[in-house]
Amino acid sequence: MTKNLRWKVLSIVAVLVLAAVSFWPPFDTAERSGRIRLGLDLKGGVHLVLRVQTDDALRLETEMASERLRESLGQKAMTGVTVTPQPPTKILIAGVPPAQDTAFRQLTDTELGAVFNRSSGPNGSYTLEMRPNVVVQLREQAVEQARQTIERRVNELGVAEPIVAPHGNAGDQILVQLPGVTDVNRAKEIIRSTALLELKIVEAGPASTQETLLQPYGGTAPPDMEVIAGADPSSPGSTVSYLVRRVAPVTGRDLRSARSTLDENNLPAVGFTMNREGAIKFGKLTGDNIGKPMAIILDNKVQQVATINGRITDNGIIQGTFTQQEVTDYSLMLRSGALPASLTYLEERTVGPSLGADSIRAGVMASIGGLTLVAIFMLVYYRLAGINAIVSVAMNLIILLGFMAYIGAVMTLPGIAGFILTIGIGVDSNVLIFERIKEELALGKGPKAAVAAGFDRVWWTIVDTHIASLISAAFLFQFGTGPIRGFATTLFFGLLANVFTAVFVSRTLFEFVLSRREQPQVLSI
Repeated sequence: MTKNLRWKVLSIVAVLVLAAVSFWPPFDTAERSGRIRLGLDLKGGVHLVLRVQTDDALRLETEMASERLRESLGQKAMTGVTVTPQPPTKILIAGVPPAQDTAFRQLTDTELGAVFNRSSGPNGSYTLEMRPNVVVQLREQAVEQARQTIERRVNELGVAEPIVAPHGNAGDQILVQLPGVTDVNRAKEIIRSTALLELKIVEAGPASTQETLLQPYGGTAPPDMEVIAGADPSSPGSTVSYLVRRVAPVTGRDLRSARSTLDENNLPAVGFTMNREGAIKFGKLTGDNIGKPMAIILDNKVQQVATINGRITDNGIIQGTFTQQEVTDYSLMLRSGALPASLTYLEERTVGPSLGADSIRAGVMASIGGLTLVAIFMLVYYRLAGINAIVSVAMNLIILLGFMAYIGAVMTLPGIAGFILTIGIGVDSNVLIFERIKEELALGKGPKAAVAAGFDRVWWTIVDTHIASLISAAFLFQFGTGPIRGFATTLFFGLLANVFTAVFVSRTLFEFVLSRREQPQVLSI
């Protein structure tokens, strides 16, 4: 054996050992964890498609703009002007005095001109309507923010390799796949919950009924206020109503963190800490309203009402009739941020782990079956040279598994299909080489010269076909989602491994066999 051939053989053995160490043991079983992570269709879990109700984001922007306009009108002493939000995108204004019409126009241009178009009506009335480009922008932002929030929540749940991605062509749907999740209802509740924390001063209440609460206001809540329900602390199981302002001065967006804790009675509670801007807002809210009741509202329900005894800046506790699991979930949701809009479920599928195990078993059997049939064909048609092809394809699969384990790729059911396709690609490359060698032998060349010429002349054909297939796999990975990307990943690394095995490994095997003969006259092919 020449020195050059010895290094080739040692290189192949080293690659084979590294690949085997990288992926073994390959897949998860009941007794152990594997090196290759499994996708939803193999490991089991939950598949959800959600729709983001983007009108909620427009409604919130309209109501906040209405509140800002009311405050600005009060500061400019423009009395008698009513501002009524008409969600999701309109604000109705009435009662602008003729003497203050110019000042009002300047005020709306300055405060809201970038977001709303203004049109005038009779008797000092105006309509502000959200600009179309702003509507599109807010809808897109709501979907992207919802996707990021859901992703943070499922990551905190400890789900391995979750998929949270845009879905469909409508632009308002999100695909969520959670491999290995068993408590589906809890996962759905955490994903769907808005988890919006609001701190508001109680203007009136508590009252046993909404009618009693609004009686001093003529039976209707003022435009800038709303009625929120909460548990009655004096009567478990009953609810009472509170009147609070529509726009909260401090919200969950001002939080730095949230955690599970205990209150003064050693009951489960949620502790929170404000960020720098939130601490300033919280300090102003509590400092300006000492002696007044403050409602802590979570997901549009009053959880607690506390009297402000002094200025508070950066932290607080949410008390209520919480279980320890509810406290843990609320802390998780508050840390991950509030959803900008509510969600509705369009589709739900649960994949059992037994179905995934059956898929893995079927995929392994299909791979073994395919490899066996290929081996029989190559041995019958190409005789002893067929052993060369079988070794080459087997090494291709081992290197492919090593690649996937090393980079942490996820194996899916279509990925197994790509795995089987790799066997076909490997055989196809060997067939091209072997047929070229047979042509060279037919021209009268010796075995060594025929092997060298066969590999040299087929090299660029193999490179050309593999580059075209690699480009296709790259596009599938870039624009596909979920299982399609799994197929593209397996195909991509299978193609890379095949270039090495079909050319370098196969040629080295031929050279090794021929080197052991002093004057080879024939080649079994």
